[in-house]
Amino acid sequence: MTTVSPSVEVERKTSFWNKLQRVPWTWRITIAYLTVMLFMPIVAMFLKASTEPPARFWAIATSDIALATYNVTFVTSIFAALLNGIFGTLIAWVLVRYDFPLKRLIDATVDLPFALPTSVAGLTLATVYSDNGWIGSLLSPLGIKVSFTRTGVAVAMIFISLPFVVRTVQPVLQEMEHEIEEAAWCLGASQWQTFWKVILPPLFPTILTGVALGFSRAVGEYGSTVIISSNTPFQDLIAPVLIFQRLEQYDYSGATVIGIVLLSISLILLLAINFLQAWARRYDSR
Repeated sequence: MTTVSPSVEVERKTSFWNKLQRVPWTWRITIAYLTVMLFMPIVAMFLKASTEPPARFWAIATSDIALATYNVTFVTSIFAALLNGIFGTLIAWVLVRYDFPLKRLIDATVDLPFALPTSVAGLTLATVYSDNGWIGSLLSPLGIKVSFTRTGVAVAMIFISLPFVVRTVQPVLQEMEHEIEEAAWCLGASQWQTFWKVILPPLFPTILTGVALGFSRAVGEYGSTVIISSNTPFQDLIAPVLIFQRLEQYDYSGATVIGIVLLSISLILLLAINFLQAWARRYDSR
């Protein structure tokens, strides 16, 4: 074995501290903040779940009720995010390109899900979409039931994630030069061709960003979905509610296992969306 002399060890430590001192203070604050607020809680969650034996960990993560909640949570969240990707872009387009009465009021209303407590949103949606509600009474004769079903969960997720798409796309639309569209029209392009080939390519990565943010918000939503759904296993029970139910049963490690699965699947999906964003930017730069 090779031994390191004390002088060499002191020199290494001195060199390390010299390098650390040259790191900008903004980096130091950023790393410290992320460590305390993000990395340490995630590590603590993994350590708590590691107390379960691998066989029991797998049994909890792949139990029938857990798989059913993953299906409800992620499939419904993806549906809500994609739907908001379409209609959120349309709303941002109207708010940017058109002037109409009460425009400022409608623009401010888009941010309402940010400020409204989620429990209040869930109560309001459950009332409006109930069989006797304003909208539910119109859908009930058609055999469509919203409140206390999986459809209600989707409505709640759409409601709370819509502003993320609108507020992400809106600034980019405001900065786009209208002269580019006029040039395309002068060259004989139709409005649809102009949108598809001129407007959408630079806007697509931004739409994906809004979709990713909306998806992340929908996956973690609890307050509104727990009220508008019946929380029935294998029907409309979502994973966050399952975690809370396990906590009520003092099964802390089991709840952590479900949380880690949610974290892992969400991370994989977000990485896939980021990959699509990078691909879209490269395609647009060609």
